[in-house]
Amino acid sequence: MRVADVMTTDVITVRPETTLKEVAELLATRGISGAPVVDASGHVVGVVSEADILAKERKPRQQSRLAHLFGHETHDPKAEARIAGEAMTSPAVTITADRRIDAAAGLMLDRNVNRLPVLDREGLLVGIVTRADLVRAFVLTDDQIEREIREEVLLHELWVNPEDFGLTVDRGEVTVTGRIGTESERELLLRRISLVPGVVSVTTQESAQH
Repeated sequence: MRVADVMTTDVITVRPETTLKEVAELLATRGISGAPVVDASGHVVGVVSEADILAKERKPRQQSRLAHLFGHETHDPKAEARIAGEAMTSPAVTITADRRIDAAAGLMLDRNVNRLPVLDREGLLVGIVTRADLVRAFVLTDDQIEREIREEVLLHELWVNPEDFGLTVDRGEVTVTGRIGTESERELLLRRISLVPGVVSVTTQESAQH
């Protein structure tokens, strides 16, 4: 399953010069937690989120007397931001629509972001994918999981005949039967199937050779 299969294409965006007041109203009225910031040519230059708005409401931190004395006072520039371009996180963490959703999940976790603007090959915004989208993708039926394994994993990625394998899926627990091959081929098969959304576990039962 690819990012294109789960992303939202009707993306709410703001410009760098959009005021934070307008951003806050947009997030509140549309029920979203963040929005890409795009320039006049449609390229993503950052992301502005609820956390950036909260920086305006946060009480200034009390500095210690020693920090003040030695000039080590901390300062959050977002606290003084007035427009999206000053408050946004930049550069934005993005992904392309043709990437698998396990890549999107890994990127979100590694970079600690809740959403990824989705770009086309020219770098223009075509959608957005959120953690909630990936969670919904995990709720595939057993039949959908089996079809994903046969068509996407076995046929198009591993280039093997899906008919050479038996597959059973029970509440996300996958059992593969057939002539698996070498141990490295078995590990590759298990690892790739485990990345299919909705898969809880994978085991193999190699059939006897006649």
